Amino acid sequence: MAEPQLSVRSARAREMAHRLARRERRSVAEIVERALEAYDIAQTGREPAQEFYARVSRDFGADVDLQKVIRENRLPNEGIEL
Repeated sequence: MAEPQLSVRSARAREMAHRLARRERRSVAEIVERALEAYDIAQTGREPAQEFYARVSRDFGADVDLQKVIRENRLPNEGIEL
């Protein structure tokens, strides 16, 4: 089955993606995916997974029960005030 294709109408964006792909020796799709992921993280303020796991390992040690940590830090939803 063929991969979905992304159509870019901007000549500048297409040229940049191809130039970066050649320089990094990656596919254009990989370059676009990585750029979009970086943009998503920057805009939403989400912590990248690698940094999250490094922080959890540093704060809680090498062997951590993520479900336990989540349960301990979960707060009940008070609901709406009527």
